[in-house]
Amino acid sequence: MTAEFAVVLPAVMLCLALCLGAVQGAGQQVRLIDAAAGAARLLARGDDPQPAAQRVGAELRSERSQGLVCVRLTASSTVSALGSLGVSAGARSCVLDDTLPVGAHEE
Repeated sequence: MTAEFAVVLPAVMLCLALCLGAVQGAGQQVRLIDAAAGAARLLARGDDPQPAAQRVGAELRSERSQGLVCVRLTASSTVSALGSLGVSAGARSCVLDDTLPVGAHEE
């Protein structure tokens, strides 16, 4: 029984580590999506979107075109093995630009 246990234990530990890493990565993605939506809404109202990006430790890029405000957040992966390899997670959200007059479209 000890030989089988010695073979199975590393495989079980590897599987557990992969599952926990996947859950951690999915959690980071959900936080980025939520923060990107909040930052886009703040920017569309004319407020500062940086607090939403800083809350998740992400870099913010924004653009305005055709009556939309789009925000992209990018952060290095919180899964330790992937983060050390330079893998990053990102999210993008767009909302209508509230700073434009009604009926006006930015070109």
